[in-house]
Amino acid sequence: MSQLITADLVDLALAADTKEEAARSLAGRMAAAGRVTDLEGFLADVAAREAQTPTGLEGGIGIPHCRSDHVTEPTLAFGRPLTPVDFGAPDGPADLVFLIAAPAGADGDHLSILSTLARELANEAFTAALRGTGDPGRAAALIRGDASVSAPDGTAAGGTAPDGTAADGARADGAGGDGTAADDTESPFRIVAVTSCPTGIAHTYMAAEALENAARDAGVLLTVETQGSAGFDRLDPGTVAAADAVILAHDVEVRDKARFAGKPTVDVGVKAAINRGGELIEEARAKAARGEDARGETTVRDTAAAPMDAAAEPGDGFGTRIRVWLMTGVSHMVPFVAAGGLLIALAFAIGGYDITDAPSVAEHFTWTEAASWAALFNQVGGTAFQFLVPVLAGYIAYGMADRPGLVPGFVGGAIALAVNAGFLGGLAAGLLAGAVVLAVQRVPIPPVLRGIMPVVVIPLVSSAVVGFLMFVVIGKPIATVQSGLTDWLGGLTGANAVLLGGLLGLMMCFDLGGPVNKVAYAFATGGIAVADPGQGALNVMAAVMAAGMVPPLAMALATTVRARLFTKTERENGKAAWVLGASFITEGAIPFAAADPLRVIPSAMAGGAVTGALTMAFDATLRAPHGGVFVVPLIGNPLLYLVAVAAGTAVSATLVVVLKSMRVARAGAQTPAPDAAPAEEERVTPAAV
Repeated sequence: MSQLITADLVDLALAADTKEEAARSLAGRMAAAGRVTDLEGFLADVAAREAQTPTGLEGGIGIPHCRSDHVTEPTLAFGRPLTPVDFGAPDGPADLVFLIAAPAGADGDHLSILSTLARELANEAFTAALRGTGDPGRAAALIRGDASVSAPDGTAAGGTAPDGTAADGARADGAGGDGTAADDTESPFRIVAVTSCPTGIAHTYMAAEALENAARDAGVLLTVETQGSAGFDRLDPGTVAAADAVILAHDVEVRDKARFAGKPTVDVGVKAAINRGGELIEEARAKAARGEDARGETTVRDTAAAPMDAAAEPGDGFGTRIRVWLMTGVSHMVPFVAAGGLLIALAFAIGGYDITDAPSVAEHFTWTEAASWAALFNQVGGTAFQFLVPVLAGYIAYGMADRPGLVPGFVGGAIALAVNAGFLGGLAAGLLAGAVVLAVQRVPIPPVLRGIMPVVVIPLVSSAVVGFLMFVVIGKPIATVQSGLTDWLGGLTGANAVLLGGLLGLMMCFDLGGPVNKVAYAFATGGIAVADPGQGALNVMAAVMAAGMVPPLAMALATTVRARLFTKTERENGKAAWVLGASFITEGAIPFAAADPLRVIPSAMAGGAVTGALTMAFDATLRAPHGGVFVVPLIGNPLLYLVAVAAGTAVSATLVVVLKSMRVARAGAQTPAPDAAPAEEERVTPAAV
């Protein structure tokens, strides 16, 4: 295999004003070197990856990257823009750009390049050397690890090359290969750390590098477990047992936290480790010195939400955390909605809508009677529905305060049902429970009581406080609001209902299964998750499911009628999108939106709005919260309902085809050079804008 990067793949005077221009220029060097076979196809894959999450890093770094069918071998190109280019980093544009390409399926190579490069980018001497050199050959050698880097104090600084080899053979944590100290004359302070970020690539390894550098400067023995996208090598149990303290730097759940129970722990976001690693080392030492490792106490948290670091960066604002907490609750609630709703729908299909009046199957059940089975499905589904609000509240609190939030969250959610506060009450109960637990955890507690805090004190105090607030203070006002909302839905007619249907359709298609989509879906399911849902609630559920089916169906139709506008991969995804759309899986359109968001998402929203409005105008109803075309027998006015879905699908597909055709026409007029044309019919569109 060729070298990862050569002088021909370095541009120290990169002329580019946008990230698309920077990627095109560097990709052109890859194509000239024979490492990219289809320039436009490769750039489309880069743009699709860029559309998922920004690839800018703090410190003036841009790392656009992707895996692509059009790449022959792992390759890295480097550019130093004449004018810094915005790659979406919170601290501003990038003056160092690394374009990383790997063949499709080469996950190991791709992630290895990214992770090791990210570690080097935490080394100020490395980035300073790249900014200072005027020789493309030296820049390539620095990135490969073949050239030494001068540290700020003038000494040689080693590093790890992106091909995975160490530049100087030394470990940054100051330990030998077995994790033992190099000098056993005096036992060093020992810390184990875990770093992880949502993508599991850049920040994960930059945080690890920053902590290792800080530990070396402080004379501390540090062992880091990086939980990245390529998996992780678990810390040796003996190393964990011998550790004096733990540092968890993470923006996603740390896997297997129970290993660190009883250890003094610093729990922060991943950016805190990058920006102030030395402070975290000192904080860990201080906690250990104060003896905060109480017997039997689990000092680390166990949560799927982002850690609530008091010193979080500005990008991790309160609004972002609220969204994460609410999505934690909704994501755990949705399986109950699907299971309970489909069971109820099956019961209606077998026994009719009067099955709700059947006696308890615990008292009467006949194996050979269809009515008994219908009653069974209805009562099991109804029981599942009873968990919706408690689960919503419990896991909102869990997202805020971890396991201690579960008990008061579930209790508050159950009380919300008891006082008829519904889903609004569940939202309030979950937020209250999380806030109360966080407040209780901040109260200074004598060491002798810490062992019973998570088992007795926190559940007792938080449940009592949340129960009082829900029963006496806010439960009834919220129930009044919930009742008013229900009456408003029931009274919607004419233009108001049509407008509501259009709005819900827009929300369902805005982010294709994301937070806005889930808000609309939760609103609809909350309306039918009662013993006797009103006509308005049934109309809303019908509009939401119909609109949610439109994006994947529209993409499937577009790839069928104008296949040349799409890549081979997109055409294959289009075949699957027929089934996904028919099954009400809106996420089936995500691959198309990721590759071309500016054309796909507005088109999907337009079609979803048309479908939602028409469904309301046709007075269609739906009692099942899921199922797509498979629950058509349970839909009121089913023929007109399907007409609404077909109309929205046609609108979205037409808009996508028109917008993509306009792009192709414009690109053809601007790029007549034959060597810039696609190799064959495989792709006729330029990179996504």
